[in-house]
Amino acid sequence: MIRLLIRVAINLATAALGLLVASWVIPGVTLSASGFTVAVVVFAIAQTLLGPFVFNIARKYADAILGGIGLVTTFLALFVATLFPGGLRIEGVTAWLLAPLVVWVITALGGWILAAIFLKKTVQKAKGAQ
Repeated sequence: MIRLLIRVAINLATAALGLLVASWVIPGVTLSASGFTVAVVVFAIAQTLLGPFVFNIARKYADAILGGIGLVTTFLALFVATLFPGGLRIEGVTAWLLAPLVVWVITALGGWILAAIFLKKTVQKAKGAQ
């Protein structure tokens, strides 16, 4: 249960960081302060739910894009997050091409790094308790 909560926290933290960085560095990506929480939660949930779905579709119909599953999932999750008014807005082709890339890199690297740090500590504590 603790591992699940840690993964959820990591997912939300990296989503928040990815969306913030994208809004800071990519013209056309706007993240409002009032809708920040909704945008992060919607993006994180959409990315979590769409990942396995996109993977299964790609595996069944387009093996060649299996390596790009993360980018496709991030793109779709960003699209879903933009459907909720007052949070995330992405305007322009360049912004739509760069935003998934930036957010994907940050969420992937952040997820790997934070999971290695926090889950390693959790496993070590569990082994020490035995």
